[in-house]
Amino acid sequence: MCGIVGIFDTRSRREIDRVILERMNESQFHRGPDEGGIHVEPGVGLGHRRLSIIDLSSGKQPLYNEDESVVVVYNGEIYNFKELTKELLAKGHVFRTHCDTEVIVHAWEEWGPSCVERFRGMFAFCIWDRNKQTLFLARDRLGIKPLYYALLSDGQFVFSSELKALMVHPELNGSINPYAVEDYFAFGYIPEPKTILSNAFKLPPGYTLTVKQGQNQLIPRCYWDVSFEAEQEINEKQAIEELVERFREAVEIRMVADVPLGAFLSGGVDSSAVVGVMADLLKGEPVNTCSISFGNPEFNESEFAKQVSDRFHTNHHVEQVEPDDFDLIDKLADIYDEPYADSSAMPTYRVCELARKHVTVALSGDGGDENLAGYRRYRWHMNEEKIRGLLPQWLRSSVFGLAGSIYPKIDWAPQVFRAKTTLQAIARDSLSAYMHSVSIMHTDLKKQLYSSDFRQSLSGYSAIEVFREHASRAKTRDPLSMIQYLDLKTYLPGDILTKVDRASMAHSLEVRVPLLDHKLVEWMATLPSNLKLKGQEGKYIFKKSLESSLPNDILYRQKMGFAVPLAHWFRGPLKERVREALLGSVIRETGIFDQRALENIVNRHQAGVSDFSATIWSLLMFEAYQRKAMRTG
Repeated sequence: MCGIVGIFDTRSRREIDRVILERMNESQFHRGPDEGGIHVEPGVGLGHRRLSIIDLSSGKQPLYNEDESVVVVYNGEIYNFKELTKELLAKGHVFRTHCDTEVIVHAWEEWGPSCVERFRGMFAFCIWDRNKQTLFLARDRLGIKPLYYALLSDGQFVFSSELKALMVHPELNGSINPYAVEDYFAFGYIPEPKTILSNAFKLPPGYTLTVKQGQNQLIPRCYWDVSFEAEQEINEKQAIEELVERFREAVEIRMVADVPLGAFLSGGVDSSAVVGVMADLLKGEPVNTCSISFGNPEFNESEFAKQVSDRFHTNHHVEQVEPDDFDLIDKLADIYDEPYADSSAMPTYRVCELARKHVTVALSGDGGDENLAGYRRYRWHMNEEKIRGLLPQWLRSSVFGLAGSIYPKIDWAPQVFRAKTTLQAIARDSLSAYMHSVSIMHTDLKKQLYSSDFRQSLSGYSAIEVFREHASRAKTRDPLSMIQYLDLKTYLPGDILTKVDRASMAHSLEVRVPLLDHKLVEWMATLPSNLKLKGQEGKYIFKKSLESSLPNDILYRQKMGFAVPLAHWFRGPLKERVREALLGSVIRETGIFDQRALENIVNRHQAGVSDFSATIWSLLMFEAYQRKAMRTG
C-alpha cells in the first residue's frame, strides 16, 4: 500500500509550492515508509509514499511512460497486471519495470479514461497527461482504497489518500459541514462523498474525476455499479460449486507478493474460509495467522480462531487486548482525521499492530456479510418486511406508530421485552425502517440533542437522504437486495473499509480483501436472495459450501463481532472522562448540542437507567476530533 498526494492549478500554470507538497506527502509517511517521491512541473505537483510489495527494486513512484509525458501516483494492487502487461506489450508499449504501477500508465495511453474498467483490484490513483493537459483520478469499484480532494478558493485542486494531507494545505477551509455532522450522528461515520469539512470530499467508490485548467466545477463520473437485476437461474448445488471456484480464485490472485504474507483469523466464517483456501493453496506451507483475544469472555472469539488454526496447521499469533485499552481514544482521532464512531476500530488497530510484526500483507474476510446477507439486522429487517407487507402504510403508521410511542424504552430488560424499536420499525416504510435499525442515534434523540441553532443550520436536512439517493439508483425491488445495496454504498466503504485501511496503514500493513473481488461481487449479487438469507440463516450458500472444510460450531454459531465493553467502561473506569468530555468546554463551544440533553444522557447511562453507550462513544469521538482540530487548526 501507499499514500498519494497532489496539487494542480486549474487557473494557470503557476509554480507549485514544493514545500507544501512535500509536507502533504510526509504527513502520510506511515502509508509508505520504504520510499518517497515528488514530481513537480509548472502547474502540477504529485507526491508518493511507497510500501514495497511487488518488484521491490524498481517500482518507485511517481512513475512515467517512455517519454515522461504521462506520470502516475498510485495506491493499491492490480491483480491482473500480468495479463494486461502482455496485452499492452503486444500493442507496442515498452515496459521498464515488473510492477503493476506501470500498467496504469500504458493502459491510460492505450484506452484513456476507460482504462479503469480493465483493472481488477483495489486502487486509488492519479495520472497527469502533459500532452492532453489532463489530470485523471480514479477509485476502485468497492472503495477499498481512499481518495480525498478539494478545490481551493485560489483555484488549486488538491488530493490525497488521507484527509490529514489536505489539512496540511494552508488554503483549505476548515469549517465543518453541518450535513456531515447529521450524517455522522446517524451512521457513526461520514458517508461518501462528504467529509467533515465543507469544501473537502471523498471520491465515491467506482468513480473517476477528470480535472483540466479553467474548471470551476468538479463532476465525478460513475464507471461501475453493482446490479442485483437478472437473478440467475441456478440451483443450490450449482451455486455451491461455482461459489467455491470463484472464491478460491479471488483468494489465489491476492497471494502474489514479494514480502511476507498472512491473514487475519477471528474464528468467524469469512476469515476462516479465507485461511482454509490459503492453506490449501500453499500445500503444506503454514499460513501466518493473527488474532487477538479479550479478557471478557462475552467478546472473546480466540478459542474459535485457535480451533481453525489447529485444523489448518497455521503459524498462529495471538495477543490479548487489555479490557481497559483506553489510550487509543485520542489515537483514533489522529488516525481517522474526522469523527468515526465504530468502537471496533480499537481491536482492529491492535490486530493490525500484531500482524505487522510478522507479515507485510494480510488477507481479511471483510465483505462477506454485505454480499451474502450475514448481518443479523438483515434477518430482523426481513421479518419486519413480512408484517409490513400484510398491512397498508396508513394502518401500520397509526396502529404500530401509536404502540411504539406508548411502549416504554427499557434497555435493561431481556430482549423479548424490548419491543419499542420493532414497533416503531413496522410503522415506517422499508427505507426509513432500515435507517432506524442502523442509526446510532434515532431521529427523536438527535432532535433532543441538537441545539436550536444547529437544527436551523440543517435547513430540514436528515441523514435518510443518503439512503434515498442510493435507493433511487439501486434498480431492484427485492427488499433484501435493496438493503444489501445500501450497505455496499454506505456502511462498507464508510465504516468497514475505512476502519481497516486506516488501522492497517497506521502500521504500514497492506490488507487484501478476496470477498470484495468485483467479479465475485457481481456474481454474488445476482444469486437468488433465498440462497443468501434462508429462513433465519444468513450467508446460507457460503456456509453450505464450507461444510466440508469447517466444523458446524464455526459455521453456525452466533456471530460475536469485534466489540468492546463500552457500557461498562462508561459507568466504571471512564466515568469521569465521559463527564469531562461531553459536558466540558470543547463540546459546548461547538454550539451543536443542547447541554441539558447531554447531561441527561450521561446521567441516565451512568445510573444504569438506559444504555446510551453507542451515543456516548460517538460524542466522545466527536470531542476527540474537535480537540485535534483545535491543536492543528
